[in-house]
Amino acid sequence: MSDRPSKAGKLLVYRHGLTTRITHWLNVAALSLLLLSGLQIFNAHPALYWGAKSTFARPWLSMAAEEKGGRAIGVTTVAGHRFETTGLFGYSGKPGAEVPRGFPAWATIPGYRSLVDGRHWHFFFAWIFVLNGLAYLAAALVGGHLRRDLWPSRDQLSPRHVLHEIATHARLKFPKGEEARRYNVLQKGAYLGVVLVLLPLMLATGLTMSPGFDAAAPWLPDLFGGRQSARTVHFLCAGLIVAFVLVHLAMVVLSGLWNNLRSMITGRYAIDVEGDAA
Repeated sequence: MSDRPSKAGKLLVYRHGLTTRITHWLNVAALSLLLLSGLQIFNAHPALYWGAKSTFARPWLSMAAEEKGGRAIGVTTVAGHRFETTGLFGYSGKPGAEVPRGFPAWATIPGYRSLVDGRHWHFFFAWIFVLNGLAYLAAALVGGHLRRDLWPSRDQLSPRHVLHEIATHARLKFPKGEEARRYNVLQKGAYLGVVLVLLPLMLATGLTMSPGFDAAAPWLPDLFGGRQSARTVHFLCAGLIVAFVLVHLAMVVLSGLWNNLRSMITGRYAIDVEGDAA
């Protein structure tokens, strides 16, 4: 699609195709509900271990309620380090109606305690996420989006260029003019890391935790060092995806909220034509 002139000094360029936009918003919904229902499942046993079995005396991470000074408190333990997290992790709820609970009710779907319902929500949106992801990857490969827009060039991968991009982003200086048409190397690295590493790991570890999948891939538990290790990797990958989303949202706001939203809704992104001469 051709570029369109906008107000003085601006040019509207076509940045995101229809498939990219549809799959992006479906992913937003699916991943949000996967995360919230996943926390509901985690709450059934709010602890993480490494290995094939739950070594209850030595969790890598745990959230629990304990008594202190005649009152209940929430305690989160990470690698042997204890933190009081009352009201958030381990012990939370409305004042006077707190209950032992890993993550608080407002962070889970459903809000009430139900492993069965949490699994139903999680598996339903897992299928939507997988099918949507396959559609995105197929379109990206066939249409050249992966090679053209996401795969970094040799010049972009040079240490000097990468350090330059890190420095400019740290100073919140964003691309202008023609540079704004394309993803920079940090964006490409983050997107490829999520699409090609974190999300496949989430899928693989999720299947590893399901005993019903043993017949199809009996080697999966050994690949991750046991089901409990797979559960821990699954949880860590989810945390990294949340971190990616938070950084992504911050960059969207700082680099121009409306411009970025418009590009992901209509495909059109406004660039500063005058920036070319700078």
